[in-house]
Amino acid sequence: MAFQDKDLVCKDCGTTFVFTVGEQEFYAEKGFENEPQRCRDCRNARKASRNGGEARQREMHTVVCAECGVETQVPFQPTSDRPVYCRDCYQAQRVGR
Repeated sequence: MAFQDKDLVCKDCGTTFVFTVGEQEFYAEKGFENEPQRCRDCRNARKASRNGGEARQREMHTVVCAECGVETQVPFQPTSDRPVYCRDCYQAQRVGR
């Protein structure tokens, strides 16, 4: 089946957007039967609203690496009963297992 770029109209904002050959091939490969109904901007806005609005920033916590003593940041609240490592020392710990 030979695909060609198609002009589609977004059902949310009414702008015309292109459903490219590459996107059509991807849809066919995944078995999707329906064409997209929204432009990329409206799809992204819809996704963001489902995830509670804007993309949430991770709260980072400053800690001192238990192995090398360098100050680093981690995306979780550390507890005193477990050591916390910087990225390099963490990778070395994983490889050493």
